[in-house]
Amino acid sequence: MIQEARLKRLFLDLISINAPSLGEKEVVDWTLQYLEANNLEAWTESAAAELGGNADNVIAHLPANAEGRPRIFLSAHFDTVEPTPNLVVIEEDGVIRSDGTSILGADDKGGMAPAIEAVLALRESGLPHGDVYLLLSVAEEIGLLGASVLKIEDLNLDYGYVLDTGPPVGTFVTRTATHDHLRVFIEGKPAHAGKDPEHGINAIQVLADAVTRMKLGRIGPETTANLGIVRGGTATNVVCPFVELDAEARSTNEPELDAQVGHMIVEFEAAAARFGATVSIEHHRHYHAYDIPEDSPVVQVAKRALMAEGFAGTSRTTLGGSDANIYNAKGVPTIVLATGMDRIHTHEEFIRLDDLYSTAKVALAILIESGGSPKA
Repeated sequence: MIQEARLKRLFLDLISINAPSLGEKEVVDWTLQYLEANNLEAWTESAAAELGGNADNVIAHLPANAEGRPRIFLSAHFDTVEPTPNLVVIEEDGVIRSDGTSILGADDKGGMAPAIEAVLALRESGLPHGDVYLLLSVAEEIGLLGASVLKIEDLNLDYGYVLDTGPPVGTFVTRTATHDHLRVFIEGKPAHAGKDPEHGINAIQVLADAVTRMKLGRIGPETTANLGIVRGGTATNVVCPFVELDAEARSTNEPELDAQVGHMIVEFEAAAARFGATVSIEHHRHYHAYDIPEDSPVVQVAKRALMAEGFAGTSRTTLGGSDANIYNAKGVPTIVLATGMDRIHTHEEFIRLDDLYSTAKVALAILIESGGSPKA
């Protein structure tokens, strides 16, 4: 029932539109027109004003054609991790990739196109189903921001699926990590680097001292930490007066996460004290972990649907975040379905067409399984 040619064309059209975080208006407008042209009720929900972007979230609705069925959703996000204004697409041997000068944007168009196609195919099938929604968010890549302002609680949904993780297709994520963010500002003291450097306090040196004493990278089986962005300094002939950096830690074990974040803060503060610098630290819990029980309807429906499609229906854990973290925190049970997007966030990103088609077939199978009988 999945129309592979239509799905491929949709995917290629979506990735061809530049969609950086907070700049998704063109692809949002195009998608709204596509949904409406295919006779799906679709509307926007405010996000631009709250987030400082130029586009809103999109919600589409396929009304129920049978009574008493679960109200469910499929979800994906519009934005890509970097702009792709000059994307060159290469298709070879059943694989779609860029020419290597940019990302492809299969994250998350490799989830969005199959989600849309699955809903269209469900409607065309005439099979029974409850209310089905598409939740298409903006600004996911910079902190799950679109999902955070989407009023999913107003839709009275039973459960749903976010199509936003890598292969193997046929697996799904039921357990993820809590993710903390640190913004650290180290203030040293400027001085002329040639004339009297001994009168300065080099903030870069303070940072280096802290880092050499800090546990980073893989801390344990399910705990990681990273320093990701560093900014600072004014000139090479000035002892660096300040450094600002962004760091993170994440873990499926919150006590371990708290211990790691505490360790990082202590090392920053101790290094500043040793050099006579000052440090200020903003600590923010970016999103919370979730662990969906195996016997929950959202998992059981997925397992039955995947097995019907010839997959084992294997669940897995990931330390990556997605809009599912937000939706679970808002009280709607949500798991993440694997898609074919591979080597994401790099210029080697690619997707196999067979995986693109299989993702849509899995999503459709879930919609059919969910609508097969009234909910208990």
